[in-house]
Amino acid sequence: MYSPQLPLARASSSSSESPHADPGDLEASLLQLLHNHHHASLRLRDHTERARKEAIRNAGRVSDLLVDAVNGGVQGAFINEKRIELEIRALAVTIARFMKQTDQWLAATHAINSAVKEIGDFENWMKTMEFDCKSISAAIHNIHQA
Repeated sequence: MYSPQLPLARASSSSSESPHADPGDLEASLLQLLHNHHHASLRLRDHTERARKEAIRNAGRVSDLLVDAVNGGVQGAFINEKRIELEIRALAVTIARFMKQTDQWLAATHAINSAVKEIGDFENWMKTMEFDCKSISAAIHNIHQA
């Protein structure tokens, strides 16, 4: 902004100036005002710079806290998702085992049904054979008596 050392202006003394105003005092006052303004400006710039840096630090902290808050929820959801995936895999294995067991039960019941059906067919065949044997025996008995 301003250079720290400013050359002093030299006022020419003339007899027309009032005897109450000393030109050196006026120049010194102006230089003092300029010097005070320059220091106030530097203090204000430093204060503004510190406030800007503090605001940037605070914004960084806020963003870190927000990210941590969001990541906490995301992390919890991720952990739950992994647990659910493990449960799904375990359930898929259990379902496959139950399907295999169900298929074995179905095959066993089908075999039992077939065996029962064959027993029923054999029983029917035996009754037919018994009836045929009785018929043949009756026919032989009738022929023998005749």
